[in-house]
Amino acid sequence: MTIEEFEQFIRHTIQYLPKKLLTQLDNVKIVIEENPPHNLPLQGQYDDIPKTKRYSYFALPDKITIYKQPLLLISKNEEETKENIKNTV
Repeated sequence: MTIEEFEQFIRHTIQYLPKKLLTQLDNVKIVIEENPPHNLPLQGQYDDIPKTKRYSYFALPDKITIYKQPLLLISKNEEETKENIKNTV
């Protein structure tokens, strides 16, 4: 699967998340990387500044990094890939 196809899977999956979760993705950047650093067993990683520590709304965005290869390795088909992406986000 190309990075473009994988990105489309992510966009599609996020588009159909429950509204309760979508509202939490305000000011969140989603990044795709092939593999996690240091061969860690991760499908994704969330980096943020706790909302209680932010000094203004104009803080840098939180970041969700989705690791393509680990997600594809645990997925048997496209539907399972979408479900694993949803669970990671």
